[in-house]
Amino acid sequence: MQFDFFPSRQISWYMVRLFLTRTFAVLALLVVVLQTLDLLGQSGDILSYPGNGDAQLWHYVGLRVPQIVARFLPFSVLLGTLIMLASLNQNSEIISMKAAGLSAHQILAPLIAAALGVVLVSYAFNERVVARSTAALSAWQAVDYGPVPPNSGIKANPWVRDGNNLVTAAIVAGRGTAVQLRKVEIFNRVNNSLTTIVQAPKGHYDAANKSWLLEDARQFDVARGTERRVGTVRFGHAIRPDQFTLAKVDPDAMTFSELRAAISDLRDAGRPTAELEGSLWHKLSGPLSALLMPILGSVAAFGLARSGQLFVRAVLGMALGFAYFVADNFSLAMGNLGAYPPILAAWAPFFLFLLVGETVLFRTEE
Repeated sequence: MQFDFFPSRQISWYMVRLFLTRTFAVLALLVVVLQTLDLLGQSGDILSYPGNGDAQLWHYVGLRVPQIVARFLPFSVLLGTLIMLASLNQNSEIISMKAAGLSAHQILAPLIAAALGVVLVSYAFNERVVARSTAALSAWQAVDYGPVPPNSGIKANPWVRDGNNLVTAAIVAGRGTAVQLRKVEIFNRVNNSLTTIVQAPKGHYDAANKSWLLEDARQFDVARGTERRVGTVRFGHAIRPDQFTLAKVDPDAMTFSELRAAISDLRDAGRPTAELEGSLWHKLSGPLSALLMPILGSVAAFGLARSGQLFVRAVLGMALGFAYFVADNFSLAMGNLGAYPPILAAWAPFFLFLLVGETVLFRTEE
């Protein structure tokens, strides 16, 4: 048996079943608690829009739950690993496995294989569900939980400069010359002082005149404090349609292929893409963090439970796991600031803590 990477089939399936049930039980508990707290904080804003009711609250839950699942799945894998290994150690099952000739890596092999399955499911879930729900929720929040235009390629709250003026839209939908704007505001400035604010419920690009048109616009005079209707307003002869569609790229609301295409468009337009490149690589390294958790939490599996150090080992495993998440967020932040190259910002914490976990495992058990 010592020459096999996995223990026997019965032991492997037994450990995989324990690992998966505890992981997803912890995940379900976290999702219920966090979603309840989040809904309590957002329900007032959702119900404040005229006509919203229970259906909109459940719609919000349906869009928010995938984000919570994606964010806390690696935490659940860590906690599930610690709970499982600590209980096996407490019941002397780890001791029995080692007495049968299994090494520490052989004991952990079923967990790593199961974690790899979790990684694949997590990546597919992020691509197929989380990106779409994030985009839909961002668009819904941009219109204060009101009706969202049924257009593709929706982006929320981009800002564009028109000479000395600033232009923003709550929602940008469509691509190319078919771009549609919703809840548009133009802040007209003279010598960096705000003079008037033009607001309109919608606008679109006029390809014939290469400018933008606002419909049913209102103008607020800052100095006089008066407002008047101005009807149709033409603006932005120097604003290209792609300036709205590329003004704000949300990597969380895009799949891997969509984000890669957006980065290519931005690079062709001569815009910086380092921050987005880091997010692109993190779409791969993020789900892989679940693969680290059995290794980082393995310190809870070994050592004699009756020695009184089981709790200390469990705390050490939890500390290693949470240290990884801190390092991962710090590395991404440094990448966004330009201090780290994008690929290093996304992958360095993973490989660093892989080495740390293996070092701890070898020094203590192998």
